[in-house]
This record gives sequence, C-alpha cells and structure tokens, in this order.
Amino acid sequence: MARAIPKKPRRPLSAACGNSAGMAWGDIASIGFTAVGLVFFVAGTVGLIRFPDVFSRLHALTKADNLGLGFLALGLAFQAPGWTEIAMLAMVWALALVAAGTAAQMVARAALAEGDKDERP
Repeated sequence: MARAIPKKPRRPLSAACGNSAGMAWGDIASIGFTAVGLVFFVAGTVGLIRFPDVFSRLHALTKADNLGLGFLALGLAFQAPGWTEIAMLAMVWALALVAAGTAAQMVARAALAEGDKDERP
C-alpha cells in the first residue's frame, strides 16, 4: 500500500535566506521598505498641509502616496508566502495608481474650472 507524502508547510520567501543574527535578509528588507513607505506617506501628508494651493497639494499627495504604497507593497512582498500573494499586492498597487491619477485629474479640473487658487498667507 502506497504511503501519502506529507506536504511541507508554506513559508515566506524571506525564510530561504537567513543570517547568523537570527533575522532573515528578507525580514530586514521588509522592515526597510516598509519604513521608506512610511516616510513617503508622512511627506505626502506634510505636503497636503503645508503647500499653498490646490495643485501643489494635489501633486504632493498623489506622488508621495503612490510611492509610499509601492514601497509598502514591496516590503510586504518579502513576507508573502507565495507568488500569488505577491501578484495580488502588485495588482492592488496598480489599481491604486490608476485610481489616484484619475481622482487627481478630476479634482484638478474642478479646481481649474472654479478658478480656485486657495492661496495661504
């Protein structure tokens, strides 16, 4: 009678390359990319608060948030257990890029049509 071969448990891709310090290189990369993404999110928020007009604020917010989300997705990809999860992260980022660009275009056209400069002192 044939014996069934047990399946190996799935592990993150980062578990394949470890170092002697106990933390895998994938974990270090994940922390680094996530931290860079957080910095871009904070920069976008500061730009939204500090810039003088609608167009500058919109530019700072969309660029910084898109980069922040990209670095966050890249950091999470190192912890993903397989390629399907990495593909889903990439798809979420791509859809967010399209949505942010479309929303920014609509807000900018509305502000231009209204003649809204919203200059701050």
